[in-house]
Amino acid sequence: MHEGDLVLLSGADRKPAIVRMQPGQEYQTHHGVLSHDAVIGSRWGESVQTHLGYAYTILPPSLDEMIRDVHRATQIIYPKEIGYMLMKMNIGPGTHVLEAGTGSGGLTLALARMVQPDGHVYSYEARPDIQATAQKNLERVGLDAYVTFKVRDAEDGFDETGLDAVILDVREPWLLLQQAHAALRGGGFFCSLVPTVNQVGVLLRNLELRSFGFTEVEELMLRPYKAVPARLRPVDRMIAHTGYLIFARALLAGTPVPVAEPEDMDDTEDDL
Repeated sequence: MHEGDLVLLSGADRKPAIVRMQPGQEYQTHHGVLSHDAVIGSRWGESVQTHLGYAYTILPPSLDEMIRDVHRATQIIYPKEIGYMLMKMNIGPGTHVLEAGTGSGGLTLALARMVQPDGHVYSYEARPDIQATAQKNLERVGLDAYVTFKVRDAEDGFDETGLDAVILDVREPWLLLQQAHAALRGGGFFCSLVPTVNQVGVLLRNLELRSFGFTEVEELMLRPYKAVPARLRPVDRMIAHTGYLIFARALLAGTPVPVAEPEDMDDTEDDL
């Protein structure tokens, strides 16, 4: 482990913290004080102790853990949706992607991590105080260089064109479809996440009018289990509905938009 590394500190209370190791610094908790110098030079997976003898295991943080650890000024998109979005929208190294609705920066962090080293993220947010929190979250994990933050109402349009993907995390995404289409390259990926079926219906009707096609609506649920061999069972609580994901592709103006009827989808599933 080296100076400047991000470290996940996990103790017996299973309340982990992510800390960047700097010489001469200290991590202070109610379990005692942990010197960064005692951690630097250690091996991943080892335990270190505070001055009160409380043990922390030192681990490299996962992307999931970094997203859950962001300082929140707003609700974040959960990792269970983010991972699926990254796959569905083909986001990886070199991708140029725009998000409208920065929020606390959980999704921004994941996008920045995935597009490096040659891609870039453009993040629009109307509220400067909200975006300031997100910017600090990205600086904290060293990913801010891959993001351009812009304080602007997205209804005023986007500066970028020819992008690979656009994500709308706003209350009324249908108001931004023209702006999103103008920012995307032909065949570019579109996604929006909304919490209610009412919003899904309005968005679907408007996607048909804005040269978007190949539309999909999906919902993800994740049920964790208690990882105890003698008592393996689902946990008492789960994060169930968090939002509906709407995916589409940007088509050139005038391109016929293919529409799959329900019976067509059933036939496809039978074939599979």
